[in-house]
Amino acid sequence: MAKLHVAPTRSNLLRIRAALVLAQEGYEILDKKREVLTTELLHVAHNAALLQQQVWELLAKAYRALELAQLSMGQEHLEWAALAVNKTTEVEIKPRSVMGVVIPMVEAHGAPPEMPYGLGDTTATLDAAAIRFHRVLAAVPELSETLTTVWRLARELQKTQRRVNALQYIFIPQYEETISFIESAIEEREREETFRLKRIKSKLTRPAVGPETREYAQPYRDIGGGKSPVYRDIGGGKATSSEFG
Repeated sequence: MAKLHVAPTRSNLLRIRAALVLAQEGYEILDKKREVLTTELLHVAHNAALLQQQVWELLAKAYRALELAQLSMGQEHLEWAALAVNKTTEVEIKPRSVMGVVIPMVEAHGAPPEMPYGLGDTTATLDAAAIRFHRVLAAVPELSETLTTVWRLARELQKTQRRVNALQYIFIPQYEETISFIESAIEEREREETFRLKRIKSKLTRPAVGPETREYAQPYRDIGGGKSPVYRDIGGGKATSSEFG
């Protein structure tokens, strides 16, 4: 992992340490959020799958009943009967939040009348089709709420997972490597400064090379005890001695 391109100074070291602490705290929070979203998504997705299967089965039965009504009544009479429906279900959407994710709560109020058409030109097959479509209509708000919840939780989980991966594998290792680099550089400068100061101190306290220059007096030594030196005659009786005064 490449480190950040910053100068190895103490101010940058303090700044990156603070950023590392913030990144670690953010990672812990996002990791907990990811766990909660995963648990909630698994629960809601299971319910959504069951509910969707039920709605598809209700729709299949309703359309089969509608085909039978069309065969027994004819296309034109069926369309005239459908025009008699002038009331429908009112839907109210209330938002709620799950770990910061806005999820809609769909509430249905009211329902179309049980038999909005007359009995003159209709058959029992149309009544059966209407009853089955009423059941589908009652299940659709819950299905839409569940599917929307699954979609939004899945999208938020994907975003959270990307952020967790970025913090875990990019930002936190990058900050740690940069901090290690700056600390090593500062320690190296401190060792160099200490070594330089020791050298300066040793130069200031080192003695001068060679002994001090001194003048030594050469005292006169009288080896004769105050007398003139006497040279013996070793020449066979001839006077060979002389005196020095």
